[in-house]
This record gives sequence, C-alpha cells and structure tokens, in this order.
Amino acid sequence: MLLALCKKCLPKMSISLIEIAKAIGATLQLKTEEVAITGLAPLHLANNSQLSFLSNSKFKSHLTQTQAGAVIIAPDLAEQCSVNALVMDNPYLGFAKAGALFDDAPIPTAGIHASAVIDASAEIDPTASIGPLVCIGRYVKIGAQVTIGAGSAISDYVSIDTGSTLKANVTIYHKVKIGKNCIIHSGAVIGSDGFGMANDKGRWVKIPQLGSVILGDDVEIGANTTVDRGALEDTQVLSGVKIDNQVQVAHNVIIGEHTAIAAQTGIAGSTKIGRYCILAGATAINGHITICDKVIVTAMSGVAQSIDEPGVYSGSNPARKSRDWNKMVARIHRLDKLTQRVKALEATIIEKMEGQDE
Repeated sequence: MLLALCKKCLPKMSISLIEIAKAIGATLQLKTEEVAITGLAPLHLANNSQLSFLSNSKFKSHLTQTQAGAVIIAPDLAEQCSVNALVMDNPYLGFAKAGALFDDAPIPTAGIHASAVIDASAEIDPTASIGPLVCIGRYVKIGAQVTIGAGSAISDYVSIDTGSTLKANVTIYHKVKIGKNCIIHSGAVIGSDGFGMANDKGRWVKIPQLGSVILGDDVEIGANTTVDRGALEDTQVLSGVKIDNQVQVAHNVIIGEHTAIAAQTGIAGSTKIGRYCILAGATAINGHITICDKVIVTAMSGVAQSIDEPGVYSGSNPARKSRDWNKMVARIHRLDKLTQRVKALEATIIEKMEGQDE
C-alpha cells in the first residue's frame, strides 16, 4: 500500500506547550500547569489537553470560560486569558502552524502502484509516489517527492516539479507545467480547452487552443476547479496563488503572485489579475481587463472594467436589457453632479429666505 502509515511516519500523539511555542514562534505564558497537547479545538469546545486560538474579537466572550489546555492569543488579550497562553501577533497564523503539527493525513510512500499505466518515455523520480489506476502519458517528467493520487490522468509532455501533490482523480492536459510544492485537489482539471469560438453564419467553429497552463511554485488549486489553456499564449497562475473549490479560470488569464480566490468565482478570458489580491466568493470578473496589485473584491461582486488603484471594491446588480442598464449607469454617473446642484439650490433658497426675514 502506497499510502500505508508506519509508526515512524505518524505525527506525534502529544506535544508539549514548550515545543509548540517554539514551532509557531510564540511566547509561552503558563497560568496553570504545563500540559501535553493532543489536538486542536474551538474555544468553547476544547478540553484541557487541546489547544485553541482567538483571532476574532467576537469570540472573546469564550475566553474566560474555555477549558482549553492553552490558547494562541494576541498580546493585548493575553491578560484576559484564564488558561495557558501562547502569545503572538498573528494568532491565526499560529493556529495554521500548530495545525500542521497534528496533521494526520496519510503519508504516501515512494513507488508506483501495479495498476498504474505509464508510457515508457515518462521520466519519474524514484522518490515519487504514483497511486492506483493513474495514467501517465508520453514524455511526462515527474520530479522528486511528487505524489499522484489514485485515478489521476496526466497527459503528454506534462512536467511536475519537486514536492507537488495531486489528489485523487485530477486531470492534467498536455504540455501543462506545474511548479514545486503545488497542491491540486480532487476533480480539478488543468489545461482544458479555453472557450474559443468563431461564428460562421450562425454556426460556431472551434478555435484550437494552442497555448498551455503554467502553475508557479506553492500554488494550491481547489476541488473541481478548472484552469483553461491559452488560445495562443499560456494561462499563468504565478507562485503562491491559492484558488478555492469550483473556480473557473478562463484562457489566457494571468494571476499574480500570492493572490487568493474564493469558491465559485469566474474569471473570463485574457484578464490579468495583480499580486496580493483577494477575490471573495462568487465574484465575476469580466474578460480583457486588468486588476492591479492589492485589490480586494467582496463577495458576489461583478468587475466589468479594469481596476488601477488598490483598495476594496463591491457591487452587483441583476441583469436587465443592455439599453436600460446603460441608461441607468449613465444616470448614476451624473448623480454626484446632480447632488452638488441640489445643495447649491438649497443654499440659494435658504439665503433668500433669510433675506426676506430681515
């Protein structure tokens, strides 16, 4: 079994607070006795052998009643904590790091399952793990410590760099390049054809999609997310990008480093998104536009035009006839001038009334 766990591979069953503090970069403040931590839990459910955290002030009321063995907490709230505290500036980051210490996901072992179908021209590092019923095409290159989950299909000329993981039933089309330490979750499809059609007297003629997809290092792609290949140039998801489940990335899109995209977002073709952006759930991004660095788009917003200034953007409106929509937008754009005119008229009327009183 490629996913069998040995005792040596198992995460520690309990970890001291001193070890945890060192691992997450926190300062330990003992208010009760030192305890061995066996896992993590929410503040209101944790017992004295579990670790919790507080990063959202609306849960502060749980702090005085928690039974947790310790709480990861910010310095300004540490004194209000009635149990042991792991104090650091970013408790949520501490939670993430502590969670990694207790991660019990199966650890794959190197080797190729007997049921895998692999072309003779493929180059597979001996430290890689290839699961059951995996299909690997011609001239594929799979790097060291790569994991390919059961039932995944890797087409011709794909390259997957060191430490990347494909969960079960991932599909990678031809010529896709995947960087180091990427995670691609089940059901994701990378490199499917972009939606390119030319109209010939009412009938659609498919435009061959001749580009590919390039994923940088440390990219994560959620379950059932699709990233389409480019029509001529490559679709690019640059290093550090995190994409949630059920997201559609169309052809020739470029997503800048360390941008995060939440579920059910759709990004139309040839759009360029900058670095350190956040697209909240169910946002809709128009095609052929540019979004600059450090933009946040709130949930269920629609972005129809380019954004060239960092900040938070919101807004959506039900679809209607284009003629009516365009009229409404034009009127909205005139509202500010209209407001100024109304204020000026009010001031004039007030001035005249005051003059009559005198």
